Order: sequence, then structure tokens, then C-alpha cells
Amino acid sequence: MQQKLLRRSLLLLFLPLLAGAAPRYRAEKILDHGVEVIRLSDSARSVEIGVVPSVGNRVYEFKIKGKNILYFPTDVGQFKASGGKAFNGIPVLMPWANRMAGGGFWANDKWYVFNGKLGTVRLGPGDIAIHGMLTASPYWQVTAVKADGKSAYVTSRLSFWKYPDMMANWPFAQDYEITYRLADGTLEVSTTVTNLSTDPMPMSIGFHPYFNIPDVPRAETTVHIPARKHVETDAHLVATGEMTPAALGDEISLRDRTFDDGFTDLVRDSDNKARAWVQGGGKKIEVIYGPKFQVAVVYAPPKQNYVCFEPMAAITNGVNLAHEGKYPELQVVAPGAKWQESFWVRGSGF
Repeated sequence: MQQKLLRRSLLLLFLPLLAGAAPRYRAEKILDHGVEVIRLSDSARSVEIGVVPSVGNRVYEFKIKGKNILYFPTDVGQFKASGGKAFNGIPVLMPWANRMAGGGFWANDKWYVFNGKLGTVRLGPGDIAIHGMLTASPYWQVTAVKADGKSAYVTSRLSFWKYPDMMANWPFAQDYEITYRLADGTLEVSTTVTNLSTDPMPMSIGFHPYFNIPDVPRAETTVHIPARKHVETDAHLVATGEMTPAALGDEISLRDRTFDDGFTDLVRDSDNKARAWVQGGGKKIEVIYGPKFQVAVVYAPPKQNYVCFEPMAAITNGVNLAHEGKYPELQVVAPGAKWQESFWVRGSGF
């Protein structure tokens, strides 16, 4: 009897230690193919998130039961060695998302010209600058890697104002902070932008997530796009300021359909969030837009097995269209103020 009581007492004593040795959530710095990355994990949902801060602070893995639901057709070592030029995973589009036309932009009734020679802006045909400056930036600094009983997260910061070659092309002193938080199998991407300048700053940031449903061909998938309005564009995919009814229906097959389109006037639930998804083979990937992500760009090009649901704060070229009086919805951050918003990604049926 005494031995049984002793064994029971020892078991009760060591149970907390055993529980602590295998927590549900973990956040850790590890090496993946020789590159330092942050891994967040939720053992109860068999979900792992991989973030590579040194290459644009990009999420490159969202694994559910070992399957990556992000399109990332290389390993992170090769990705970094290439300079992070390829688009995959979840690229960060800042200070503006997608296209800015005319070789510059208007802000506060002043015209700013992009200097392509500095190497911080990609100017394509027609002097269209695309995807901002931070898609492969090495300047992100990790400030927190933590886990508790509710989540695992990593926070990184980029002090934009410290880099003259970037400030020359977007002359607003600012700080960026992104927290990737994994909780209950769902990834929250929370962004805070602080305007440290003395002028109001236009807000046109976004993200470009690439999703694929593992082992399910594109032709067997459908998408749901929660929008009432389609953003009309010119031949260079630059928004004109005209909006037309989206007329999308509840679900659209990707068997014979491609997208490179912007949508706005998003349909939101009672919590003021909009929900887009791709599903097939009984599996579903959902992207949830917070209120300040007003625009959804959907990109599903031909002959590719991925689809992108891009959360954006403004329509393509919205900064310039606002100056022309064609886009009154542009958000502006006052001097000394902060802009904060989140979007969420989750999978089900895996």
C-alpha cells in the first residue's frame, strides 16, 4: 500500500515536468538548409510555420500534417542564395503593394520621382514600380520569439528611416512591425506601421500569399471571393479608378478560369471580417481580411497550381488615383500615428 502511495506521489510530482517537456506551442530559432529561421508549431493541430526574417521576413512554410499549403518550390537555402527574388510563400509588399504607375507618386500635393538607380525600386516597362521595396529585405530584426499556453509567435521590426536609399524613394520616416502568431492552427499576420515623419503618409501596403492544396490538382479546386466590386485596369494592369459589379457568385471553378484581378467593397461578416477561400478534395484554405485590408487581389495564372489571395490596404496605384480624385478610400496615417491590421490564414480537412 505504501509503495502504491509512493508511486502515486512521484507520478503527481513529475507530471508537471512531463507536461512542460512537451508543450503544445513552441517558438524556436533553428537552422534550415543552413539558414536561420523561426519555427512556430502547434502540436495539437499538427501545424508548423516557417519564417525567414533575413529574406524579407517571409513565411515560407505553413505545414499541416507535414504538407506545405504555401507554394514554395525550393528549399530556404536555395531561396536565400538566389537573393529572394522569386515570389512564393507570403511576400511582404511595402511601402506599397503591386503597381505604382508613372515613375513616382503623389502625396500631400507633391510629386515624388522614383530613382531606379538606387536599386531599391523595381521599375518595369512604362516606369511602373511594383511590389514596394521590402520583398527580400535583409533589414528585419527579430525582437521576440515566444510561446505560452495559448500561442507561439515571432515579432520582427524594420526601421525604414535608417536606410537612405529607401527613404530617397519613399520619403516618410516610419517603422514596420510584423507579428506572426500561431494559435489553434490559425496563423495571424499582424502589422503595425508607425509614421515618424512630419507629414501625413499614404497607406498602400499589402501581402502576396501563394496557396496550393497539396495533392489536389487546380482543376479540382474552387474559390470564393467575397467582393461586390471589380477594380478595372488598363493594359498594364494599373487601376483606372473605375469600379464595376463583381458578379462572382458563391464559388468559381479554377478548371478553366484564371485571375489577375483586384476586388473591393468586400462582403464582411458581423465581425467586420471578409473571408476568401480555395477548396478541393475535401480540403480548404481560408484567408480572413481585417477591416483595414480593404482590397483583395486574386492571382491565379494559367498552368500553375497555386492561387493568391492578396490582402491590400488600397487598390493598385491607389496613392496616385487618390490625388486625381478617383479613389477617396485611400487610408492616410497622420504624423506620429500608427496603422495596425491583421489577416489570418487557416486550413481545414487536412
